[in-house]
Amino acid sequence: MADKSKFWNKIAEKYSRDPIADQQSYEIKLDITRDYFTPDSEVLEIGAGTGSTAILHAPYVKHIHGVDISEEMVRIARDKLKPAGIENVSFEVADVDTYHGQGKTYDVVMAMSLVHLVEDRAALFEKVKGLLKPGGVFVSSTVCLGDHMAYMAPVFAVGRALGFLPIVKVFKSERLQNELVKAGFKIVHHWRPAKGKAVFLVCQKPD
Repeated sequence: MADKSKFWNKIAEKYSRDPIADQQSYEIKLDITRDYFTPDSEVLEIGAGTGSTAILHAPYVKHIHGVDISEEMVRIARDKLKPAGIENVSFEVADVDTYHGQGKTYDVVMAMSLVHLVEDRAALFEKVKGLLKPGGVFVSSTVCLGDHMAYMAPVFAVGRALGFLPIVKVFKSERLQNELVKAGFKIVHHWRPAKGKAVFLVCQKPD
């Protein structure tokens, strides 16, 4: 896990300080996600980063557990909790490839800016399905570079081979949606603020 977390540990402080690139779209995604919360919701966020999204959602749910591969990201996320007065959010260092949630299932699983950074999407979607309760929802925001920057795929591959970049997968939004349906999800909400922006999806596990 150390090799996979190295890049994210290195950028964690800067990532935490940088403003959100598209604040308006981010807030719309927050609002849409909250439509699927109840005060009793148990939520898991995979790839939780420095915890900002989990903390913003905290007042709307029973509990949120965030996991991230980066020790530095998780340290920063935990440091935010006490000043914010948040008691229903927890964070854990974990690799999504090997995380199984200790047998717990959730009402909502979130993966914001994660899916394009995973080697095996099919395995990820099966894992998410196993972590969800029947009828639970999977909320994701995914950069689909294949729609507008497919030519960058070789650059990302070289950057990864040289250790400069993490895994970055290039695929189209249509392929992403087809893979989710194939995994057994029903897409109940689809939104993309503009061409070239991340695709925001809410997918439901069958009852």
